[in-house]
Amino acid sequence: MAQKPSIPKGTRDFTPAEMARRNYIFDTIREVFHLYGFQQIETPAMENLSTLMGKYGEEGDKLLFKILNSGDFLRGIDHKLIEDGEYIKLASQLCEKGLRYDLTVPFARFVVMHRNDLQFPFKRFQIQPVWRADRPQKGRYREFYQCDADVVGSDSLLNEVELLQMIDEVFRRLGIRITIKLNNRKVLAGIAELIGAPDKIIDITVAIDKIDKIGLDNVKAELAERGIPAGSIEKITPIITLSGSNEERLASLETLLKESETGLKGVEELREVMNGSVALGLVADLELDVSLARGLNYYTGTIIEVKARDVEIGSITGGGRYDNLTGVFGLPGVSGVGISFGADRIYDVLNTLNLYPSDILGVAKIMFTNFGPTEATRSLSVIKELRKAGIPAEIFPDNAKMKKQMGRADALGIPYVGIIGETELANGTVTLKDMATGEQKQLTVGQLIEELNRN
Repeated sequence: MAQKPSIPKGTRDFTPAEMARRNYIFDTIREVFHLYGFQQIETPAMENLSTLMGKYGEEGDKLLFKILNSGDFLRGIDHKLIEDGEYIKLASQLCEKGLRYDLTVPFARFVVMHRNDLQFPFKRFQIQPVWRADRPQKGRYREFYQCDADVVGSDSLLNEVELLQMIDEVFRRLGIRITIKLNNRKVLAGIAELIGAPDKIIDITVAIDKIDKIGLDNVKAELAERGIPAGSIEKITPIITLSGSNEERLASLETLLKESETGLKGVEELREVMNGSVALGLVADLELDVSLARGLNYYTGTIIEVKARDVEIGSITGGGRYDNLTGVFGLPGVSGVGISFGADRIYDVLNTLNLYPSDILGVAKIMFTNFGPTEATRSLSVIKELRKAGIPAEIFPDNAKMKKQMGRADALGIPYVGIIGETELANGTVTLKDMATGEQKQLTVGQLIEELNRN
């Protein structure tokens, strides 16, 4: 007996019904991107590892899917690396390419390669899959889609305000109640300066970014493991556990970071972004969260993370400013800021809350029955007119029993059935059956189009 086929863990198939729901998400996000003047690009699924490595921190590098070189991939490698168990170094010789981990680093590479063809500030959006060699669990997949929007070539914090408005608009349209969490990498740098460990900024941010997942005590333990002295950890604790209103938290940060010019600059930027967003009005809750770090090395200013308020799941959108990302590709001095919608987690949230429109499936509005070649030919002629009028229509392809034909329309949720038999052929009409009520009407093609457009 043949083995039952399967797919890799952390990946999924999607049925037509599931794709209809996913396309609802993609279309909603794409419409908002266009509304704010963003233009679409695409980049390859695989990039040179030299493009990807070193951009996501030590933990991110471990999660890169590497692609084995084609042909005789063992030719020219240092076989001593195998004997010595130096597998990380070995991988760099066996693999020259990898699957993209996110869309931001490939975008930075794109900007550098196409800089002479772009008009700055350049506002781009991208909706494509990414891959991470992570441990699959609820809300975490190895293959998933990101929907990114970025602005490069501008230092203005108006870009952050606009991105927050976009986030608010997308989730307002989807009906998901959210909290937008904000922080600033300069604030985190200021904290590192305050405790006398500016060289430990990466260790600090990687640890405190996990506070929601592992709790404060475990964060303290990880900080200690990373070489942060006990006294410094105690200084960090009251900062990353600030309470009160956003303005009260900003005021506390100003006091705590008064000796750090970098930290105060971060507080100033946070205040400008938050005040600008509040002034324009937000449906979402806006929260300053000093523990928010997102663990990515390339953020240099604003950090953004979005949580669903009614479903326990990880971040459903994130982003921030990355002033120096293009510099590693030979184009220094180009500032950028962007966000990424986690379409797969948004999909899970919408499924949990059942927030999809009732007509989401996108099936045909009418299915014509098939009583034989003559009737089918006439039905196809009518279907052509319906499609010209923008009405989705189809025909049952086989001359099967009426019960089977009607059963298909009912199972798919097609609201109307069109019937053309001997009588309809003779008088040039179509019998329209409403599948919900069972009501039937004999209509001309013109009347049929009017009736379907009304309902």
